This record gives sequence, C-alpha cells and structure tokens, in this order.
Amino acid sequence: MFVRSGRQGCRGNYRVSRCPSRGGSEVKTSDRISSAFAAGREASRPLVVPFITAGYPTTTATVPIVTALAAAGSDMIEIGMPFSDPLADGPTIQHASEVALGNGMTVRKTLETVREIRASGTDTALILMGYCNPVYAYGIDAFIKDAVQVGVDGLIIADMPPEEAGEFLVGCSATGLSLTFLVAPNAPDDRVRKVDGASTHFSYCVTVTGVTGARSAIESRTVEFLQRMRKLSTKPFVVGFGIKKPEHLITLGPHADGVVVGSAIIDAIESVGGADAVVVDAASAVSTLVAPLCAAARQLAMTAQPDESRDRRET
Repeated sequence: MFVRSGRQGCRGNYRVSRCPSRGGSEVKTSDRISSAFAAGREASRPLVVPFITAGYPTTTATVPIVTALAAAGSDMIEIGMPFSDPLADGPTIQHASEVALGNGMTVRKTLETVREIRASGTDTALILMGYCNPVYAYGIDAFIKDAVQVGVDGLIIADMPPEEAGEFLVGCSATGLSLTFLVAPNAPDDRVRKVDGASTHFSYCVTVTGVTGARSAIESRTVEFLQRMRKLSTKPFVVGFGIKKPEHLITLGPHADGVVVGSAIIDAIESVGGADAVVVDAASAVSTLVAPLCAAARQLAMTAQPDESRDRRET
C-alpha cells in the first residue's frame, strides 16, 4: 500500500516512508548509487549495469531475474517500465515491452515488483527507466513518492530533456531520488555540460544515434565521444545502447564509469522460450550472460592505470 501526502503538482508535500534495507535501517535512495560509483572508482573499474523489462517474459519472472542479476555481481540494475510506443528502443526491447504489456504489467505493478525485490533482500541500486506518458498518467508527484517508498534509487526518462523536467527535478531533489538524463554522440559541448549538470549522480551516454539494440562491434567514434565526455563532465557517466559482449566492455570500460547491457539481456531471456520452468531458466540465462561481463570488469581493474579524471568525479 502506497502512502500519499499532499496535493498533485510540483510543489506537493514529499513526505515519504522509505523502504528499509536488508538490515532493517532506512536507506536513502542516493546512498546505493553513490556507493556503487565510489566502489567502482576505488577499484578502477566500470560498473556493470544490466537492463531488463518489468513483466518480461512473465510478471512473476522479474523478481527472480533481478535477484539473479544482483547475485551475478551487477553493480546497478535498470528496470524498464513497459510502454506501447518506446521510440528510443530497438526491436528487441520493443518486443519485450509488448509482451510485458500483454501480461498486464503497468507502472503501479512495476513499483510493486520493486517492493518485492527489496523484500527479497536485494540491496543493489535499482534504476527505473521509461517514458513520459505513463508517468504523467500516474501523476508525477505520486510516482516519485511511491518510487522512493518501495526502494527505487534512480529514474531515467528516455524522452525527457532537462529543459522539460522541471517537476521531476523538484520532486527528485525533495525526495533524494536520483534523476539521469541521456546525451547523444552528436551533442555539442554545451549540451554535454547541461546534461551533466542536470543529472543528479550520473549521465547516460547513448553510443549511437538512433534506437537501442546490440551491435556486433564498437565504432572508434564511440570511444572518441566518451573521451570528450571525460573532458567535459564533472559527474560519472555510463554508456549503453549496443553493449552485449565482454569485448565491448573491455573496449568501452576504460573510458566510462559504467556499462549498460540491455538488448543482450532480453535476448538471453528470449532464448529460454516458453518452457514451464521459464522463471528459473530465465534467471539462469541472465546470470550466465552477466557473470562474464562482471569478470571482464574485474580484469580491467587488475590492469587499469590510475585515471585522475575518474578520481575527481563527484558521486
């Protein structure tokens, strides 16, 4: 049951009851994200951040899949809120959204799923990723308060630029919910700085202009983009949209603070098919995919050279 307080609107009362940690004490939403980046910085390695779609392949599969991802070593986990018109997503994640919506997954059920994940004892930072319309329909104030209450740590709205995020910025600042904005490779320097400044803890670098989806190779201009990000940003940044192999992580990891793996996770779940044991098999499939990525990140830590720009980043 969600606790509501105050009227709708960007100046509502944001008194919320936060989800306790596994040990029973209250955890601020920003703590898990800050701790994750601090740990990565100390170890000189990028964070591994898998993405899944809530309600895919079934509504009951999400909790065990997230639990498996956390156990495999994921530093943060993005949970997609399914939407009928996901313009920034490629065919793989679009299909996952369609299936999840067909399963009856909604924003409210996604939040309830996060509550179940926290109740299972998972302390990994959880980032909700979605689009404006479902959140507007839910109510911005209500969504932010409910998200914090169930244990969400951060929020990414793929189709919302900083210029249009006034209500989100106010609500997230008031509750401690981290807000992240996307930046594309063709963004001019002043745009990069704006996204970096507006994002609470980290920004999200899109490695290609267009929609999401796994790529077979990483282009050299992607590395050049990340090197430019390193020079211009003051906060950590993660890179996504096309990552699926340990080789990709090894290529991009030294140039970013985190690597997001999305379509490859969905593909791994899809490979399970419609077997009766889909929940167990899907959890095993994502664990098998993510574990080598985490191992690659640790390998980078063993060979990393000191990076002063990484050390200066705020978390």
